[in-house]
Amino acid sequence: MAIKFQYNKTSLGELGKQLKMRKSALPTIKSKESALRSEVKRAKDTARDYLSQIEKLSSEYDYMVALWGEFDPTLLGIKDVTLSEQKIAGVRTPVLEGITFEEKEYDLFSSPAWYADGVALLKRLASLSIEYEVYNHKMNLLDYARRKTTQKVNLYEKVQIPGYEDAIRKIKRFMEDEENLSKSAQKIVKTRQQQAAEGSML
Repeated sequence: MAIKFQYNKTSLGELGKQLKMRKSALPTIKSKESALRSEVKRAKDTARDYLSQIEKLSSEYDYMVALWGEFDPTLLGIKDVTLSEQKIAGVRTPVLEGITFEEKEYDLFSSPAWYADGVALLKRLASLSIEYEVYNHKMNLLDYARRKTTQKVNLYEKVQIPGYEDAIRKIKRFMEDEENLSKSAQKIVKTRQQQAAEGSML
């Protein structure tokens, strides 16, 4: 990214402001990136934990697989999932507040005895699956924000700050050269005037 500037004091002042702003913002952006990195790891670990709980719970009830064919899938449904928002390092992330299940009445005497266990198991599996999805989504949101923040850190550190510093150096050098040329020109004019004055005296 080429920084546009002119060789004058106004441009020098404007570049100085831009450089100062970026240098003072950089530590804040870096700490945000660090916070996001640890939050991404936490969300990832929690999502992984929920996934392993789902797998463990599913494997515990593998023996019931043959029975699920008898189970009435309309007995249990999810009526509502309540989510709220939590800001983490400026990023809005979902928080699971609650799950409302819809249970259909069934005859305890005519239904298989394991139906109650089946309903309880499905509830636990559904809850864990929703928790997993929420944390997975949270992780993706935070990771996207972290990548964007890392890009900004790199842009400031590797492109803009060195670019502004270089432009300021160039303007200062140009202005110094211009001042030196002006002084040299003044000396030449003065010397010529002195020589002319001495010549006229002769």
